[in-house]
Amino acid sequence: MTGTYVKSSLLTIYDLHSHTTASDGVFSPAELVARAVAMGVDVLAITDHDTVAGLPAARRAVSDGALPLTLVAGVEISTLWQNHEIHIVGLGIDAEHPAMAALLAAQREKRLARARTIAARLEHAGIANAWEGANRLAEDELVTRGHFARYLVSIGVADNVAKVFKNYLSQGKTGYVPPQWCTIEEAVRAVQQAGGQAVVAHPGRYRLSAKWLKRLLDHFAAAGGDGMEVSLCQQTPQEKTVLAGYARERGLLASQGSDFHQPCAWIELGRKLWLPGGVEPIWRDWPVARDPAPVMSSEG
Repeated sequence: MTGTYVKSSLLTIYDLHSHTTASDGVFSPAELVARAVAMGVDVLAITDHDTVAGLPAARRAVSDGALPLTLVAGVEISTLWQNHEIHIVGLGIDAEHPAMAALLAAQREKRLARARTIAARLEHAGIANAWEGANRLAEDELVTRGHFARYLVSIGVADNVAKVFKNYLSQGKTGYVPPQWCTIEEAVRAVQQAGGQAVVAHPGRYRLSAKWLKRLLDHFAAAGGDGMEVSLCQQTPQEKTVLAGYARERGLLASQGSDFHQPCAWIELGRKLWLPGGVEPIWRDWPVARDPAPVMSSEG
């Protein structure tokens, strides 16, 4: 992020978790940055799943359009911990660093193998052309479970993506394939070697009890992780307050992001993103103009 500049405003809006068609988002990189500007976002991190392929096009769109947007190079890395898939966001990375390139190449092979097995299982269950349909939606980029879910909705197998995951792609269901991702330690190391900060993504979504969530965060902190997402747009103030407390207890910086994939009723770029008081924001040492009130004590 060297040399970047955030325009001065009463409150800079940071959205540090978003996706494009390079992974399982529905907007191209150019469309995503344009939407971010329309939604009033000042600082946007593009964090596609296990790929940085969308970053060059996003940078060109910002530059060519002279958009008032600071773009943060990011990635969302899938890891495995205690048989749970845990996502680690890397912020401010050098996308071409050898350590990052090597990790993402290995992740790509694992993702490809998993996707082919998912397709085979769906085909065996009588769902034709699952591989071709998912690839078409992925536009020849990385195929994710989200692409399979969208394909199944498109052919009328289910009414929505959530039902597909519940009935076909979750653990114990026909199309479920256990992940074989890298470890948290490997993800943190690659992010930091690439000059970035490692952040636990959406910690409240892993269906862990409070006891196990604390164990996860302790493990991440012991691995040298930098921060955790405290604020997502669909959370209640109480949820943010609880996560902020976990961050403070472990000396982790606080991040925020919409985890935007596509427009929906409860998730939008920049929406309701604020940090409770008493936490240090992940951007505190970034080489950008600091806004006068980056942390809020109540939803505004």
